[in-house]
Amino acid sequence: MSDLPRKAVTRTAKLAALPLGFAGRATWGLGKRIGGKSAELVAREVQQRTADQLFKTLGELKGGAMKLGQALSVFESALPEEIAGPYRAALTKLQEAAPPLPARTVHGVLAERMGQDWREYFLEFEDTPAAAASIGQVHRAVWQDGRVVAVKVQYPGAGEALLSDLAQLSRFARLLGPLVPGVDIKPLIKELRDRVSEELDYELEAQAQREHAAEFADDPDVVIPQVVHQADQVLVTEWIDGIPLSQVIVEGTAEQRDRAGQLLARFLFSGPARTGLLHADPHPGNFRLLPPAQNPAQDAEQPEEEDAPAGSWRLGVLDFGTVDRLPGGLPPTIGDSLRMATEGDAARVYELLREENFVKESIDLDPDEVLDYLLPMIEPTQVEEFTFTRGWIRDQAARVADPRSPAHQLGRQLNLPPSYVLIHRVTLSTIGVLCQLGATVRMREELEEWLPGFLAEAAEATEAPEEGEPEGETVQV
Repeated sequence: MSDLPRKAVTRTAKLAALPLGFAGRATWGLGKRIGGKSAELVAREVQQRTADQLFKTLGELKGGAMKLGQALSVFESALPEEIAGPYRAALTKLQEAAPPLPARTVHGVLAERMGQDWREYFLEFEDTPAAAASIGQVHRAVWQDGRVVAVKVQYPGAGEALLSDLAQLSRFARLLGPLVPGVDIKPLIKELRDRVSEELDYELEAQAQREHAAEFADDPDVVIPQVVHQADQVLVTEWIDGIPLSQVIVEGTAEQRDRAGQLLARFLFSGPARTGLLHADPHPGNFRLLPPAQNPAQDAEQPEEEDAPAGSWRLGVLDFGTVDRLPGGLPPTIGDSLRMATEGDAARVYELLREENFVKESIDLDPDEVLDYLLPMIEPTQVEEFTFTRGWIRDQAARVADPRSPAHQLGRQLNLPPSYVLIHRVTLSTIGVLCQLGATVRMREELEEWLPGFLAEAAEATEAPEEGEPEGETVQV
């Protein structure tokens, strides 16, 4: 492949062929059953072929097609096991790699954006990419001062491809829906489209990464690589090795998976409180598990301490191309409603949901039924520690997705305000990754430390202003 497939007619034709392929395999499966093959074997074969075609196409096209595939990959744990098996390998491929662009294309971008003498910035530059993702690929190099760096190069035509793909995918979102039960594909695609300009702006990404790196510089648990250089369509950061989270999911020890899950939850909730930013792309390809002796400035060739105590492993965080800007941290309504739900205060929870427009004025629901709908989902916040499993998230997905379920009927009447869309997706995606890890996490501990309103004492202190003080205004995040 000489370049990113970017001709609209070519990309549209490939994406439009997907629904036809699904229909064709269903017909093929029927023929196999008539021929005497068991329904179960045929179903598995059809699912495997569907997964192979879908995610091969999404990965090859990169752009918005692959971005959707990566967003869907974190929900794999919610699929029923008989479906998840055939899909798991295909989904996981999208978390780490895609077919790379050739070296001459990469060199052309570097020459255009860094100057014809771009090689003078580097002591070494590896032409074979270390990773290839939705809108860019990463090359390992050695910067002029000797630091090992990651050079992120944006694909030519990435913006056009993103918008073209997502527009086309939205047209047959309903056909994709059954692939991931319980996930509404169309709003997900819309939200991805809304973020295109930010995703393509490496200056914004560099700024977000610098802010995180400064805040977490001395953190014992989280490692953020420093930004070394930034140009249009090129971003150079310090290199970090470590074990990809996708590898921890497949073959990590129980201690490693628990540690990774705990740190992922900690980063999710502490980030907005500490930086005013929410890392909004929590798929496993963006995280590494690092042993304690390693740091970004260290020679990447130094052997890792594989036998390090699990409790001392750290979480390396990559890719700040998509963030949600939350100057006041996560909205206190989230912590308030969680706390009141765990206390069983159905009336107050319902009142808060109405105030924030989760329940529209034209809708009238029973507060106790709303609480019953929420309680199974917030179970991890009600206990000291909780083991996230594929079985648990499947139960939640099935409860909400089944049209015969009261939870499904009630859920359809709830509203998701625009200011909460990205927070909601990041939370669901993180839970999906925790379930893939099978991690036992002290979620309540992280909420008490970082989520405004979750602790009753803290909530009371902020709710009652001293006499004579103005009460202030409600800030819409």
